[in-house]
Amino acid sequence: MSAAEPNPIGTVPVDFQLLFTALPTAFLVMDPDLVIVEANPAYLELVGRRRDEIVGRPVFEAFPPAPDALDESGRNPIEISFERARDTGVVDPMPIAKYDVLDPVTGKLGERYWSLISAPVLDAAGRTVLVLQRTEDVSAYVRERSGQQVEPMHGMNGHRDVEAVEADLYARVQELRIAQEARDTAARRLSSLAEVAIQLTTAETVEDLERVVVSRGLAVLGADGGGIISPDDHGGWRATLSDALGEDVQLAYGNVPYDSPLPAPWVARTGQEKLLPTRESGLAFDRESMAGVYADIGRYGWAFLPLSVNDMCVGSLAVAWAEEHPFGADELELMRVFAAQCAQVLVRIRATAAQRAAAVTAQKMSETLQRSLLTQPPTPESLQIAVRYQPASQGAHVGGDWYDAFRTVSGATMLVVGDVTGHDRTAAATMGQLRNLLRGLAYDSDDSPAELLSRLDAAMDGLQVGTLATAVLGRVELHGAAGHRTWRLRWGNAGHLPPLLRRPDGTVEVLAGRPELLLGLDARASRSEHVVDLVAGDTVLFYSDGLVERRKADLDQGIDRLADALSRAGALDPEELCDRLLAEVGMDINDDDIALLVLRPGEEPT
Repeated sequence: MSAAEPNPIGTVPVDFQLLFTALPTAFLVMDPDLVIVEANPAYLELVGRRRDEIVGRPVFEAFPPAPDALDESGRNPIEISFERARDTGVVDPMPIAKYDVLDPVTGKLGERYWSLISAPVLDAAGRTVLVLQRTEDVSAYVRERSGQQVEPMHGMNGHRDVEAVEADLYARVQELRIAQEARDTAARRLSSLAEVAIQLTTAETVEDLERVVVSRGLAVLGADGGGIISPDDHGGWRATLSDALGEDVQLAYGNVPYDSPLPAPWVARTGQEKLLPTRESGLAFDRESMAGVYADIGRYGWAFLPLSVNDMCVGSLAVAWAEEHPFGADELELMRVFAAQCAQVLVRIRATAAQRAAAVTAQKMSETLQRSLLTQPPTPESLQIAVRYQPASQGAHVGGDWYDAFRTVSGATMLVVGDVTGHDRTAAATMGQLRNLLRGLAYDSDDSPAELLSRLDAAMDGLQVGTLATAVLGRVELHGAAGHRTWRLRWGNAGHLPPLLRRPDGTVEVLAGRPELLLGLDARASRSEHVVDLVAGDTVLFYSDGLVERRKADLDQGIDRLADALSRAGALDPEELCDRLLAEVGMDINDDDIALLVLRPGEEPT
């Protein structure tokens, strides 16, 4: 405290140290850590202590609270008042407080009642540098009003003391009324904020969050404008500002560099709250940038709060008032709660977006891998073959379904549709193993389909391919003497759905046989072979269960529905037939991927 400073009005210097010492009202001065740095004589006389006994000591070490001075949660209300004034920069009046003080004569605690006001001392930047307590002993007044036996106040002086205390208490009541009204307003806003919080939970994009904040959240806070700041796609910051600030302001401040000196980006970078309640405090923060803000936006009270979750700051919330705006403790708490809600929603949105982007990338890679394994079929003379693969409409979008068609060394055409258990990338990878194993076993072999399925089962067991799979494997080749040859289909079925055969007249036969085990259950299981002769115009359909299986529907009903569709559309070209069956039978939302293979023999090749 300066000993003397010139009086700007007159020529008589003011000695503030002398003024502080002469004040008849008791004052205690503390630093921001609540360590006593000064007390005037009125205060020392009031508490019966010497200056050297208390200066330099934490205030509650010098004046420890009695147990009955603490609130229900064990906190000291006077300490809370000091902290509130320090942290908000706003004067904090208290209700009358009972706080017993040690009597230096008796050495015992004496019952005392106090009228207290905590006030911050701010520097030019608006930071609290000292905490001041104005102290008034109202013990005699409280005892008189409560009817306690005390030494009476005699004569005019006694009446004047009571009148002075009552006048002071009246002023205090008015201050407390104003403070209570502010708390009531904060309570109403907190209730409205709960409704906004519900809206925030529905936000799925950053744009949704911004819309809720600027259209509802800022109004609930009682602000005259503001916005929300988050990272943009170019390493800087994007700001969505309320309509009340105007389109020109949005254009000017909607995108700013990462290292911008403006307070909103500064808070987003540092994670530190910045309160600029006055124009002076704003100019002290950064004169050039804030002078532009005041000129462009016309708002002179600002609060900037970090959007932080687990020590990670992802943006900031800017709240503005048309006039300079000192902040109350309840108002600050409300803004901090809202900023915390916005931060959680923003982190959730960003995490969800990252997961979706990663899932889309992985999905594209998986589908590319799976489709690379599902090659186009051969085009042997007088045989038409069409294939389709359709991933599931939900879930992993890749799975273990596959089709294959290839020619062997001897000229036979092999056809297969299979399904590995699972609907993920693991199933797709295992499908690739089984497909290649079967190709290798069949390419230079004249084994029947049943024998090939047994060999595939044994290879799976020996190579420890730990999976289960179904498959229907067919072998198509010409049969009979020259000039009278026909196409013959031989097939084996390892737990798969039965093929369908449509004759040229539209009748459909289900090529069912005795159910046999899936691949991967028992490598020694016997496999049987089935044979059917085909004529030109016949249509054979191999398919996976995704085409016919539906929730809450019988599998046989699905096969019947597919057979009916095949009967009606079977005369179409095989390529068109595949598309028609997928559109008609597989039109529902399918939970499984679909593999489909259509074979149609023509006349005997010449």
